[in-house]
Amino acid sequence: MKNKVLLASLVALGGAVSTQAGATNGYFVHGYGIKAQGQAGVSIAQPQDALAAANNPAGTVWVGDRLDFGATLFSPDRSAEIEGNGFGANGKYDGNEKKYFLLPEAGYSKQLNDRLGVGVAVYGNGGMNTDYKKNPYGAFGSTGSAGVDLAQLFITPSLAYKFTEHQSIGVGVNFVYQRFAAKGLSAFANPFFSSDAGNLNERDHETSTGWGLRLGWQGQLSDDLTLGLAWSSKIKAQAFDRYAGLFADGGSFDIPENYGVGLAYKVTPALTLAADVQEIKYGSVRSVTSEFDIQSVFVGNNFGAKNGPGFGWQDVTVYKLAASYALSPELTLRGGISHASQPVQKDQTFLNILAPGVIQDHLSVGLTWAPSADGELSLAYTHGFEEAVNGNGSIPAAFGGGEANLKMSQNILGVAYAWKL
Repeated sequence: MKNKVLLASLVALGGAVSTQAGATNGYFVHGYGIKAQGQAGVSIAQPQDALAAANNPAGTVWVGDRLDFGATLFSPDRSAEIEGNGFGANGKYDGNEKKYFLLPEAGYSKQLNDRLGVGVAVYGNGGMNTDYKKNPYGAFGSTGSAGVDLAQLFITPSLAYKFTEHQSIGVGVNFVYQRFAAKGLSAFANPFFSSDAGNLNERDHETSTGWGLRLGWQGQLSDDLTLGLAWSSKIKAQAFDRYAGLFADGGSFDIPENYGVGLAYKVTPALTLAADVQEIKYGSVRSVTSEFDIQSVFVGNNFGAKNGPGFGWQDVTVYKLAASYALSPELTLRGGISHASQPVQKDQTFLNILAPGVIQDHLSVGLTWAPSADGELSLAYTHGFEEAVNGNGSIPAAFGGGEANLKMSQNILGVAYAWKL
């Protein structure tokens, strides 16, 4: 079994490092585990597979002995439009030069005794990819195609303990491996705009790692009602040295603190309604939340500086609602909806052409079919509804003024198979 767990981790690690996820809730994926994806991410009080540690580590002790493998295919549609610009940048820009992204996942859980469970989850935390064959910044001096490529892989070993018959606490350690690349930004790669112009653009992929903590509690308050709490610390990751002239504070790109509360209510033995509320603190990460303010650049807060420009993102609150119905002992159906607040401000759309993580609403459906007592197949489909953010004072006069408008939608298909051990 140890060899199986190691193989699962290596397969998922190799796959996730070579692929990228598209943006959903900001740049976080909307759900960890295919069952959770089929419920628009609802999972904090409803552990269903060995990916439980990714959602709430307290759930590891409730899912039994199992091994889960899954893969998610993302197909984002991202685009931008510039209008009213005095430098000739007006036009529509298609960021879909690469259209499909595969994100694998794996999880293993083991009951050590009646009260103690352990597990490990390997999954993509999130990512962002754009690839504009026609460069939106070409009129300002950039050459070649433009875009960014961010991918984050998490490995979360967990330990959960039932301190009463109906309550558990859990702890997980988040290890993150992330990589990033940017291209087509040569207009900004000069000493005026960057504190390290040689490390702003087209430096190939750079990687970094970091560690964080994940805590959770789950309690069954009655035969029908279960509550859950989950929290993940901010992860101080190593800086992207090759992009020390792009990201604020010398290439720093940390993973924000996030937390949530969930409930699951069993309406009937077959029907369960569940809901989560999640908060993602993008505002705590300087390279994500710092605004692009040309006046600030004029006084030395240029790209790569401690207080240099970022994407101007705000914190995101996500509301999720789901239902699952056991149609038979072999077949369970799922569905869910979610709504997130908008991270991208209207006056910050100019740089966010590179990172148009503007989707707010998701609709998910899914199912699990158990052809035998020790195996099950799960499917999930999610549509991220098209969302647009039109700029308002977004392009500085120094770049010819006008507005940058962003648009994005997404389709997500996931499949997983689990062995009950």
